[in-house]
Amino acid sequence: MMGRLKRDQEQLFYSFSLEEAVPDDHQVRAIAAVLDLSWVHGELASYYSRLGRPSIDPALMIRMLIVGYVFAIRSERALCREVQVNLAYRWFCGLSIEDKLPDHSAFSRARNERFRDSNIFRSMFERIVEACIAAGLVGGEGFAVDASLIAADANKQRSIPGKDWDRNRAPEKASRAVKEYLATLDDAAFGAASDVTPKFVSPSDPAAQWTGAMRGPAFFAYADNYLIDVKFGVIMDVEASRAIRQAEVGAAKTMVERTEGRFDIKPKRLAADTAYGSGPNLNWLVKDMDIEPHIPVIDKSKRNDGTFSREDFTFDKERNVYTCPAGKTLTTTGKVVNDGETILYRASIRDCGPCPLKSKCCPKTPERKVTRSIYEEARDVARALAKTAAFAQSCCDRKRVEMLFAHLKRILRLGRLRLRGPRGVQDEFTLAAIAQNLRRLAKLVVRPPPTVAMCGA
Repeated sequence: MMGRLKRDQEQLFYSFSLEEAVPDDHQVRAIAAVLDLSWVHGELASYYSRLGRPSIDPALMIRMLIVGYVFAIRSERALCREVQVNLAYRWFCGLSIEDKLPDHSAFSRARNERFRDSNIFRSMFERIVEACIAAGLVGGEGFAVDASLIAADANKQRSIPGKDWDRNRAPEKASRAVKEYLATLDDAAFGAASDVTPKFVSPSDPAAQWTGAMRGPAFFAYADNYLIDVKFGVIMDVEASRAIRQAEVGAAKTMVERTEGRFDIKPKRLAADTAYGSGPNLNWLVKDMDIEPHIPVIDKSKRNDGTFSREDFTFDKERNVYTCPAGKTLTTTGKVVNDGETILYRASIRDCGPCPLKSKCCPKTPERKVTRSIYEEARDVARALAKTAAFAQSCCDRKRVEMLFAHLKRILRLGRLRLRGPRGVQDEFTLAAIAQNLRRLAKLVVRPPPTVAMCGA
């Protein structure tokens, strides 16, 4: 017969175990097995007073934030509601069925004060990377770097023209996001990346870049920069920057140097797309860091009008001259011209005038000129590497970064930022990278419990 739930008999006492209520295969169990926050209280001890009533446990708030980023709960109000009713989340946070949760406003105060001053999110990210290294998930041979645009919490309708924005406004009267912007004017990933005045500026978040780089309607955005180890796609470093190429290249340098300094790991090769193929960046990798650049070279010397390109001329390093297809010599004074990175080589008018190849070489000028970058040796190294099988493999490995960004936006739902200012954005990007590394670490390290054989089976 059909059963019905009995509601007229109430129990006076209940026997309930939160441990038993959480399934063994739930993701929070795997993450809890690889997450160690025992160090948090010691790290934050100096930021709390010894007097007064006890504060909310910072480890509890950090665990709740991890739940929010791992399971794509973007709002802190929604996060408090979910932890309130979800037994698995309560178990992960160390709460009993009767414990009360902190108010959502506590997260804002902690993030903008103690958490930010102590740089606790950065410390947590680095400890998780160390756990990945200890678990053998980091090869250390090949790294890849890339950036992805994330929409800022800024409204075009409330923006002002860039030429009307006053950088010298009084800091004491500015909002937190504006103060953070003013503090990064000399940072290579922000103010120092370019002196070009943006078309529009958001007064609520002036560090956000007005960009149309995604071939659609322009919007305010930040760039999320990842440096990953290609063995298992572990994120080795994360950096927020302006959404322009120069800032992204500057962020890549910062991450490579910081990873070497923090973990004593320097890759043998670095894979990236053409945006990182500028002469100065390639020279920095080859000469300063001794890293193989598996990066396509930015090269605009190719001519499309049927005349000879620079590659048709032969360079003699010892004599510091170019030889044209007709066997004539192009010399230089050695003076750096144009953008401060180019040396100009000229042929003689007496050689070019009667030359039978003039129509294919310099039909509109009396003599042929060839430019050479002061970083051409590093560019040649990158060109040679581009012909190897290792470079082809790096092109495939680099897709791991793109997969991480796709996961970030589609699964973790970080398509638009909630916090403003460079530091707020850095916090969001760091927490998202923590969530992705934790998911990867839990998936590759933690194994499900063995099945217990039934008696008599």
